[in-house]
Amino acid sequence: MKTHIKSALAIGLVTFAVATAQANSINGLVNTGSGITADKATDFNYQLTDGAGNSIFGGFGEAAVGAGWPISPWLADNSTSHWLTPTDNRAQSYDQSRNGFYLWTLAFDLSGFDSSTASLSGRFSADNNAIAYLNGSIIGSAVGFSQWYNFAAASHLFVAGINTLEFLVTNLKLSGGNPTGLRVEFTDSHVSAVPLPGALWLFILGLFGLLAIKRTSVNF
Repeated sequence: MKTHIKSALAIGLVTFAVATAQANSINGLVNTGSGITADKATDFNYQLTDGAGNSIFGGFGEAAVGAGWPISPWLADNSTSHWLTPTDNRAQSYDQSRNGFYLWTLAFDLSGFDSSTASLSGRFSADNNAIAYLNGSIIGSAVGFSQWYNFAAASHLFVAGINTLEFLVTNLKLSGGNPTGLRVEFTDSHVSAVPLPGALWLFILGLFGLLAIKRTSVNF
């Protein structure tokens, strides 16, 4: 009888540990232009502001799907992600007299998850360059638009609840032929769920039940 009880306790502990430590991909981390198949469609995942909190160009970017300038020299388009540009005219020229700043923001929610177990990684490219931030901390930089640059964030940078991923793009001044854009692809992410209080209490009650059975069998 004692052997069966010990085995049950061991199985219960292992099952509970596995259930509460199971890693999940982070919901809400979407590539630029994710799910968009038509050119000049709005991507409502990434908000667009001027860096001072002011919405610009309608507050969202437009996906540049397919070929056409400035894609090539920009990284070639594919179905995994698309470039986002401030307007549906990907060739539009900006920032003739001064550098322009474009803040692209993606928010995601870790409610119900243990933020101390979270991590993410990805790659991005920008015209002309960009810095990636997670909750205000720098996690990567891109210095061009013809290749990928990596970004990554470890667990200590995440917070419980809403997290903010930002890409601050700088478009260098140029008198003509001066488009701007951002491209982001996520390569990996992990986070573990917070143990549900109900499941924890059921486990504790189960332990008490097994102990009661043990005590009864001993008395008997």
